[in-house]
Amino acid sequence: MVVLGLAAYAQDMETTAQDSPQAQELKFGYLSYEAAFQSMPEYATMKANMAQLREQYEAEQKRVADDFNKKYEEFLDGQSTYPQTILQKRQSELQEILDKNVAFKKESLRLLKQSEDEAQAPLKDKLNAVLAKIGQERGFAFILNIDGNAAPWINTSMGVNITDAVIEALNAQ
Repeated sequence: MVVLGLAAYAQDMETTAQDSPQAQELKFGYLSYEAAFQSMPEYATMKANMAQLREQYEAEQKRVADDFNKKYEEFLDGQSTYPQTILQKRQSELQEILDKNVAFKKESLRLLKQSEDEAQAPLKDKLNAVLAKIGQERGFAFILNIDGNAAPWINTSMGVNITDAVIEALNAQ
């Protein structure tokens, strides 16, 4: 008896949901988030700033690598004449320099990623605000990011590609 009651209730809810105007008018937007993000005027500035910062880290990494190579060559040139204690001391110094260079490179990569994330945050906030505005104005249930093959098929009679509208709204700000 309970099963029949639940089945009847579910059928009634399904019929009600199908008849409701909201269910019949479910719309969504979709876009390439990356295309919209990269179209922002601020994006080019951010990328240029990141390239400059990356060049600074790379220049420093090259400088420390050149220093290491110079000391290593000096070590190789004199290793046959060094007493054992000096040889071990120089080897330890070279290993310490190498370890510091590796640590610096790892920390540089982490700091570059952190800087990029921090630089992108206000741009993503701006883009998300535009998406929210367009979504509200057009009455979308949601907006789908189609990058990375996230949506291999979209029924275009139910959804609207808003990539161009978003790019236009971003450039108008």
